[in-house]
Amino acid sequence: MILQALYDYYQRKAADPDSGIAPEGFEWKEIPFVIVIDRNGNFISLEDTREVDGKKKKAKRYLVPKSVVRTGPNGWKTSFLLWDHYGYVAGHARSESEKDRAMAEKQMSSFIGRIQELPADVKADEGVTAVILFYENGEYEKLTGSENWDECATIIGCTMSFRLDGDVDPVPCRDAVSMYVEARVGAHADGVTGLCMVTGKTAAIARIHSDTPINRDSKKFISFQKNSGYDSYGKEQAFNAPISKSAEFAYTTALNTLLAKGSKNKVQVGDTTTIFWAQKKDVFEEIVFALIGYSKDDPDADLRALKIMYQGVGNDHDEMDSDTRFFVLGLAPNSARISVRFWHTGTIGEFAGTLRRHFDDLDIIRSKKDAGHYSMFWILSAMAHEGKVDNVPSNLAGQICQSVITGSVYPATMLQQTIRRIRATQEVTRVQAGILKAYLNRFSKIHNTQAQEITVALDPTNNNPGYRLGRLFAVLEKIQEEAIPRINTTIRDRYYGAACSAPVTVFPQLLKLKNHHLLKLENSTRRLNFERVLTGVFDGFDTEMPSHLSMEDQARFAIGYYHQRQDFFKKRDSNNNNDNQKE
Repeated sequence: MILQALYDYYQRKAADPDSGIAPEGFEWKEIPFVIVIDRNGNFISLEDTREVDGKKKKAKRYLVPKSVVRTGPNGWKTSFLLWDHYGYVAGHARSESEKDRAMAEKQMSSFIGRIQELPADVKADEGVTAVILFYENGEYEKLTGSENWDECATIIGCTMSFRLDGDVDPVPCRDAVSMYVEARVGAHADGVTGLCMVTGKTAAIARIHSDTPINRDSKKFISFQKNSGYDSYGKEQAFNAPISKSAEFAYTTALNTLLAKGSKNKVQVGDTTTIFWAQKKDVFEEIVFALIGYSKDDPDADLRALKIMYQGVGNDHDEMDSDTRFFVLGLAPNSARISVRFWHTGTIGEFAGTLRRHFDDLDIIRSKKDAGHYSMFWILSAMAHEGKVDNVPSNLAGQICQSVITGSVYPATMLQQTIRRIRATQEVTRVQAGILKAYLNRFSKIHNTQAQEITVALDPTNNNPGYRLGRLFAVLEKIQEEAIPRINTTIRDRYYGAACSAPVTVFPQLLKLKNHHLLKLENSTRRLNFERVLTGVFDGFDTEMPSHLSMEDQARFAIGYYHQRQDFFKKRDSNNNNDNQKE
């Protein structure tokens, strides 16, 4: 199913002339340095193709003949066509050891041999001829003395190629080379053909599949160990689960395109890389990226995406088709192969509904100054030490992402991590309150716990002890703030941790302190209003004050505190608006 979906994605992109996806037999490759030569093979210069991109230099990408897999002790015998790393192109060893220098010499001989084995009509191309002369005349020896060589040598395994002076693209991009590569597409692997599991057609079978870069590493999505316990009926190393070379190229190219740097179909959450795509082009791909990912260049993308999603699917939005199939694949690095964390498929309408439920669960009252961001970046930041997403446990980030996509129960660690951050900072933010609300409500709905649903704004009917105590704590803090203007340290700074976990040890003292603060209020009407609010809070207590609160009730404490604080702010804004109207 996964391979079929990736194969279809490649076919969709290949049919679009503007997609830029590599045709079969080719790949897009960053080549930092290009050796410029004349038509007689004479060395002219070593060109640096890199340009400054932020704080780093980014090499130019070229469409070149696809690389081949090199394995085993004789891997050096396999070179790429007219491009490769500096060991093959320049005979440069990665270290000064005799072993590495000998290996570099063998690699360069393999590279030259590959070019000399080309058919006569390809070698007749003036670009290929110039490369052959470059080696025959010993011009490669001038590389180490060129202007940019030191820069090139500092890049481990620096990729290089050739360009004729006066041309724009490297030699591997010349028509004669491209036609040669295209003609060899579909060549038999070891003379073995079979029925492809992806296409259902008889074709040459790919024995070794291409690597896929993931998390600064390259691993295979599918691989078979030779002479392993999975051999059967005399078939070994991929021939017992046949995938044609054409299908292998399509799915690996699609996977690498989705995972490419800057891809809008990829989101990195912890150690899990989530990729997603639609069966046909749809704006929903951009929406998912904005809601799960984060772009520093466009921090408000999630707000616009939410608006489109709520108004789009099921509401005749021109750019969204609720019946189009949508695919989500979660990947993580493993010791030998890429690990599939999760795989989900459904219609855009189904996924949009799941995402809407997620954001409905998170929704909570906020001030007018709060932008209302709720993308995955902000959720993880609210749980992270110092607000840095990298400090969130990687497995937790992946679990939350899966819950968002599937509509399943949020991980319990999400609740615990958020409460720990609140107790550490002595503050409840809008995103943190929304996270706690989402966890509790979804858990209750799925497990049918009969717990009272937590509302978006203050709920005077919620009699949960944790929620009531959170409200009470907010009222007591507000009284203190008005009784002692410009106070530097409130009861929240000193007692929040104890109040939310072991309320019986703190609240008796705070209630006594409250009486002292009320006497300081000069406005008797304001004092009476606070007394009424306190009465309303205490009316919800059916039992004695609890000695301790469970983790779930500590979450309700935080939400009750946040709700009550926002209710105070809402009333203040309302009073200010009324005063403005009177004027």
